[in-house]
Amino acid sequence: MATLRAYAMPKWGIEMTEGVVAEWMVAEGVPFKKGDLLALIETDKITNEIEAEADGMFPRLIAQQGNSYAVGELIAVLAGPDDKVSADEVDAFVAGFKPADTKVASKAGAAPPPPATPEPEAKSAPAPQVAIADDANISPAARAFAQANGVDITALTGSGPNGRLTFQDVQQASLPPVAVGGDAAVDLTPVGNALGEVFASPLAKRLAVQHGVDLTGLTGTGPKGRIGKADVLAKVKPVEAPAAAPPAPAPAAIDFASPAAGSTEIVKMSPMRKAIAKALSHSKSTIPHFYLRSAVRIDAILGLRAQAKAATGEAPSINDYLVRACALALARHPDVNVQVHGDEIHRFASADIAVAVATDKGLITPIVKGADTLSVAAISRTVKALAEKARTGKLQPDEFQGGSFSISNLGMFGIDQFDAIINPPQGAILAVGAGNRQPIEIGNALAFATIVQLSLSCDHRAIDGAVGADFMRTLKGLIEEPTLLVG
Repeated sequence: MATLRAYAMPKWGIEMTEGVVAEWMVAEGVPFKKGDLLALIETDKITNEIEAEADGMFPRLIAQQGNSYAVGELIAVLAGPDDKVSADEVDAFVAGFKPADTKVASKAGAAPPPPATPEPEAKSAPAPQVAIADDANISPAARAFAQANGVDITALTGSGPNGRLTFQDVQQASLPPVAVGGDAAVDLTPVGNALGEVFASPLAKRLAVQHGVDLTGLTGTGPKGRIGKADVLAKVKPVEAPAAAPPAPAPAAIDFASPAAGSTEIVKMSPMRKAIAKALSHSKSTIPHFYLRSAVRIDAILGLRAQAKAATGEAPSINDYLVRACALALARHPDVNVQVHGDEIHRFASADIAVAVATDKGLITPIVKGADTLSVAAISRTVKALAEKARTGKLQPDEFQGGSFSISNLGMFGIDQFDAIINPPQGAILAVGAGNRQPIEIGNALAFATIVQLSLSCDHRAIDGAVGADFMRTLKGLIEEPTLLVG
């Protein structure tokens, strides 16, 4: 007898409603071990690696790579590593699966069950009450589901960070096991068993067998040195290209006015790109922006960087000094350090500054929390760590959600000046251009200075022109006076 279980789209964070199966790391019918990497799940901000909580096997992978699925929607069917499962049994399980959330059921195309006619003599028993300790390591959504459905969590193992029980953990524990027979055998022989206990993903092992790559001694680039697909493919010898064909005759001139000229590539928006589009469209259409622009000298900051470089061999970036300057200015002008929620303005005591970071999937804004309490060097270390996590999709929700102010710097691309769109619900964002040497008048004399153009975008519902202008005056003074930044 075998037991089938649902493998549903997990939920990370209160705001997550769907995820994309970016890549399956295991194949249908191939057993995996506890700790093996099963899939990469992508949300609008992060990509999470899903590891196996126990030995098992997927007799059916339902989710297609690159497609979106609602939280709680069935993405695979899970069985034991040695179970013999027929296609009919898997079909029956899939047909009988009902997501706990009726909204998920609707999205999955499964109609909610019709209301049952109550029997006159029978009464449905309420779910047993389950006591859950206040300090239990469980997400709020999972706690609510467990209490509503009488799920005992004491024997469950969490799949979230630090063993935290997730919504999926509790939901799967609430599903009744489905016993199936084993008449129709399925070939479950794993590919690459000869590779033994090499620390590699199942896909990497199969590719190694297919291409004749020896994994012994190969250093993996995955988590904890795990050998992955890219490591194996890097060792595959390239196929020699055939002899070059004679050059083709020059093509006729293309009529660019013709709709048929050239070709069009259609690229599906990633979850992150869709989230960016939704947030910024809402921001630009509902928030009354106004802009305050100022030119500031950064020669004092350049001098500080030179001193730091000479003393330690490395120096914070210009942007790190600007984060520090903005944090100090926000501390002096709390009316700019705000979020707008409907008809309420939330004013913050600390400066949690979001720094825009460009990734291959779109723009993300990790947050330097309490920047007003950090030195420039500490800000530099924090920004570097957050930027690396952002580019590799490792940011946790609390590292990019919220914030009281944003900075977007395009100076490294040679952009002299631009206006940024406010990142809601924040009340303002500072756009930073490139530094340019310009002649200016200083003390009735002509001199050259490095000038940066700053543009502050403000939400006029919460920030008045005079308030924003006073903030910019303070910010300019902090940037142009080095002792104020390091004090």
